[in-house]
Amino acid sequence: METALQLAMKGVGKTSPNPAVGAVIVKRGRVIGRGYHKRAGGPHAEVNAIKDAGNAAGADMYVTLEPCDHSGKTPPCTDAIISTGIKRVFIGARDPNPSVSGRGIRRLRSHGIEVRSGILREDCTSINEAYNKYITTRIPFVTLKLAATIDGRIATSTGESKWITGEPARKEVHRMRSKTDGVMVGIGTVLSDDPLLTTRYVRGGVPVRIVADTNLKIPLDSRLLGEGGRVVIATTRRASLGKARELEGMGAEVLFIPAAREGVSIGKLLATLGRMEITSLLIEGGPRIAASALREGVVDKVVIFFSPRIIGGDGIPMIGRLGTKRLNDSLALKELAFRKIGKDTIAEGYL
Repeated sequence: METALQLAMKGVGKTSPNPAVGAVIVKRGRVIGRGYHKRAGGPHAEVNAIKDAGNAAGADMYVTLEPCDHSGKTPPCTDAIISTGIKRVFIGARDPNPSVSGRGIRRLRSHGIEVRSGILREDCTSINEAYNKYITTRIPFVTLKLAATIDGRIATSTGESKWITGEPARKEVHRMRSKTDGVMVGIGTVLSDDPLLTTRYVRGGVPVRIVADTNLKIPLDSRLLGEGGRVVIATTRRASLGKARELEGMGAEVLFIPAAREGVSIGKLLATLGRMEITSLLIEGGPRIAASALREGVVDKVVIFFSPRIIGGDGIPMIGRLGTKRLNDSLALKELAFRKIGKDTIAEGYL
């Protein structure tokens, strides 16, 4: 199952809106087939492993997620397993999709195949944290990424921020982007930094680039508009329709989203992005958009890159006002973990 997990990791960020899955086939104590789900619409991990194995009759299959028993863009994996003559199937995690969960296991057992589930369940579940949320809620899994000094400042009082973190940390951010469906910033970040929001430091796909822009202030010469790829501008009815048409003429998609207290409602935007089959979203704050997302309670995971620098209280804080009056009202991160990257430190946890 550990080998199957390693295979599944190769598909993370490439299979959306499907899960990342790995499969291994063992016969007479020897691995004879390996496979993983490489892209949405392509063969699933089980089918790729069966093809790699050749003759898998009488063998065991180890697969990180319950085999599907429904037809979509590909036939059911249970059909392939049954027709191949595999005798035992070891499953990491059940499919959380409420319309299919358990069906694959029941189908295999009804054909005399021995099934055991829950092998390395936590690991097999965690690699699909975005899929697990999306398939049960149709809302993207949201990661809030911040980069700050050790005292929580993202820039000096004059706005200088390049570069607070080192090159290894910046490459890691590009890797994170390559494994997510969408990356979002607020208009403040566009106006101050003019970012590309691409994955140029790593090999991988470019996510949908999203800007929360309440009044449609984005300059028409912004670099992300000229980079190609899919760009979404989320705005409100306060915005100019003429500017919206100009942006659409440049290839951007303009979404009109209801306003929250301080701008675009992140919660309403997420519902729209979910309907667009965006299963995961990386928010790269700005203090304002970070605070908005946290206030609306839509953040699932927080990743903070800390630089070993101190700017002081006149610097710009990484998160804007949350209105916290008591410690009991503050947000507590769970499963908090730390790791070093170059001279910087990454802290990540779940809300």
